[in-house]
Parts: sequence; C-alpha cells; structure tokens
Amino acid sequence: MNWISTGAIFSGLSVMLGAMGAHSLKNILTEKNLSAFQTATDYMGYHGLALILVGIVSLQLSDNGAKALRKVGILFSVGILMFSGSIYILISDGPRFFGPATPLGGLCFMLGWFIFAGVIIKYFKSNPS
Repeated sequence: MNWISTGAIFSGLSVMLGAMGAHSLKNILTEKNLSAFQTATDYMGYHGLALILVGIVSLQLSDNGAKALRKVGILFSVGILMFSGSIYILISDGPRFFGPATPLGGLCFMLGWFIFAGVIIKYFKSNPS
C-alpha cells in the first residue's frame, strides 16, 4: 500500500468535506453537529498529512523500520475510518451503535503516533549523525 497516495486521498476528502460543511451543511446541521463534523474533518486532514509523512519516512528507512511504519499507516487509516467515519454517521442520525467507534478511532491515532515516535527514536539511536 502506498501511504503517500492514501494520505493524499484522505487529505483531499477532508478539504472537500470541510468545504461542504462550511457552505452546504451550515444551514442543515445544529451548531453542535457542525462542530463535530468540523472535528472529524480536521482529524481526517491531519492524519491524511501524517500518512504522507509516514510514506516519505518509510522510503528512508530499512525494511524493519518500514515494516513498523506499515503498522502506523494501518492505525492512522483505521483511525480515520473509525473516528471521522463514526462522527459523520452519528451526526446524520445514523445508528447509535457507531458511537463506540469514535474513541476506538482516537485510540488508533494515539497508538500510531507513539509507534511512529518509537520508530524514529530507534532509527536515530542506531544511526547517530
């Protein structure tokens, strides 16, 4: 999987959805739901950019480092789908059982960032400049 293109797709979707929220949904959603929609869109964009960074860093690392970053890419992608996706579903009056997916998506984001930090720390310890 190419994390750079995946990140670019998620980032592009976040811009598209952000524009839709700012222009089309402003008159449809409550202020609370519009705020939640914006949060979901922001996190999609942030983690889309993070996926691009994961892809770029993966190109610089050995196979072991790139393999560890694959986990990060998966966690960020799953986090986007669970966190942002569940919020989009919930604010559109979708099934409430998607509620628990939001914090699980946030957990995926956190784990991804911590693993990413560990990979970078390990890289610099084994390759001092």
